[in-house]
Amino acid sequence: MSGHAVFFDRDGTLMEEVEYCNDPKRVYCYPGVREALVELKKHGFKIVIITNQSGIGRGLITLDQYHQVHQALLEQVGPENIDGTYFCPETPSQPSTRRKPLPGMVLEAADDHNLDLAHSFFVGDKSADIQCGQNAGTRTILVETGYGKTEKKSNPDFIAKDVVEAVEIILRNMDA
Repeated sequence: MSGHAVFFDRDGTLMEEVEYCNDPKRVYCYPGVREALVELKKHGFKIVIITNQSGIGRGLITLDQYHQVHQALLEQVGPENIDGTYFCPETPSQPSTRRKPLPGMVLEAADDHNLDLAHSFFVGDKSADIQCGQNAGTRTILVETGYGKTEKKSNPDFIAKDVVEAVEIILRNMDA
């Protein structure tokens, strides 16, 4: 049987938004995220991070800096709580089926982890995240952290103040 997952955007969703974050010392995971991820794992969800990282393609951060920042995030949320991470380094002007809002990274993760997208969720703070989840066939939750307060036009299935509330919504609706 296929598993279900929660796909999370990274910047502005799991950690504070820092434009083109290139320094692991600037990584601040939002309060309660680690505990919320543990709850999802207890309920059998795979947890996958899906992140556009155009700062790499723009030459604003190096691949090594991206990995250092990501490692700092993993240390804060617990590396055992993350089943996979997919990132897209291309800029918006570079053709890529992986760049959100296109669903390439989600489809790749679904294939890699044998996931049932219809029973999965995508959580993010931007309309590109919500559209990506919709394009992949998941249910979507807009969080009001990061850019989320100004992204209401994206028509998500649910709106939550943060990841902690998003996880409560997921657990209430996981069998729907």
